[in-house]
Amino acid sequence: MFEKLFTLVKSNAGTAVINNPLIPVKNHEAIINEASSSIIDVLKGNIETGRLKELVKYFQFAGIYNGNPLIGTTVNKFANRLNNYYGLDPQDAMDTAKALIPQVMQQLIKQSQNKIEGEFSLTHLLDLIIGNNNAAAKQLAVA
Repeated sequence: MFEKLFTLVKSNAGTAVINNPLIPVKNHEAIINEASSSIIDVLKGNIETGRLKELVKYFQFAGIYNGNPLIGTTVNKFANRLNNYYGLDPQDAMDTAKALIPQVMQQLIKQSQNKIEGEFSLTHLLDLIIGNNNAAAKQLAVA
C-alpha cells in the first residue's frame, strides 16, 4: 500500500516537484517520499490523538476537501519538511505543498471509496496504520 501511495504522489508531482526549478533533480524521489510520509504521519496522528471518527467521516463523504483540517495539517507538515530538510524558503515550500498534497489526498479519498480499489479502502488503510488487531477501528471504518 505504501508503494502505491508513493506511486500516487509521484503521478501528481509533475508541476509541484518534477518541473519545479527550485527542486534539484537529485531530490525528486526523496521529496516524493516526504510527501507520502507526511500523509501517513498525519493519518496516524489523527488516530493516535483520538480523532478516528473525523478521519472516517473525511474518507466517507466526498466533497469535503476544501478547508479540511486533515489536508491543511498534511500541507503544513510537508511544507515544514521541505523547508527544514531541503532548504526551500517557507513560502516556496508552502506553495509546493499546496500544489501537491490536496490533489493527492482527493485522489486517495476517491480511490478509498471505489469498491474495486481495495488497497486504498479505509479499512485497509487503518489496518496498515494501527495494526490488524484493532476491532474498534474496523467497526468504525465499516460504519
